[in-house]
Amino acid sequence: MDIELQQRFIDLWQKYFNNAELPITCFFSEGDGRAEEAPKPKGHSCVICDLAKVRGGRSLYFNFKNLGCGGAKRYFGYMKEMAPTFRYFLSCGLEGKVEGERYKRTPEMVDKWQEQQVLLPADGRNLVFKRWDKLTVEDEPEVVIFFVKPEVLSGLFTLANFDQVDPNGGVMTPFGAGCGTIVHHPWLERGKEYPRCTIGMFDPSARPCVPADVLTFAAPFERFVQLVDYMEESFLITDTWDKVKERIE
Repeated sequence: MDIELQQRFIDLWQKYFNNAELPITCFFSEGDGRAEEAPKPKGHSCVICDLAKVRGGRSLYFNFKNLGCGGAKRYFGYMKEMAPTFRYFLSCGLEGKVEGERYKRTPEMVDKWQEQQVLLPADGRNLVFKRWDKLTVEDEPEVVIFFVKPEVLSGLFTLANFDQVDPNGGVMTPFGAGCGTIVHHPWLERGKEYPRCTIGMFDPSARPCVPADVLTFAAPFERFVQLVDYMEESFLITDTWDKVKERIE
């Protein structure tokens, strides 16, 4: 991690976003990534709730053993196949066996949706989460994740479109679980000629794990670096943004 970049972003973030909550980051690691192992849940649990600790400054790593949700295991690359009943779980349910979440109209739609998914190459590695200011020189973040309120999201969204002609070229809002929109989708944008950022946390199942007025904005690291470089030539230096910035707590 470039420590100079780390501090430069913190300074710019304080200046233009009124010292809003710092983003967290994630990256795959063969070891512990200088983080502590996330506690193993006793039952089903949502990783978004666990990430509240990371937002508070605690560095954690996850793997197949300590993720308490099959969806997170699949989105993070630790599970290739879901249970046969998953197609009913995500859709209309199966009488007497599975209660459906009704996020898809039919089990067949779930099947086709899953066929389109590309798995992350976890390959037995740990997925490390650290807040931006907790990164060390040894770390190599792959995705940067903001938990944001509307005014901050407005700024990040507009910044992500600063160098784009296509109105849909800078940001996407794919359907998926909360964990998928902060890790899976932005990670897959890495290395593309025009990597997009991802707005997420629309998943009703994950919503109880974040404040009522918070969504997420996630960027592959190389795109994040570009956006940092744009900050002082963009709308952020205008009187228009000053008025919005006053609304950021």
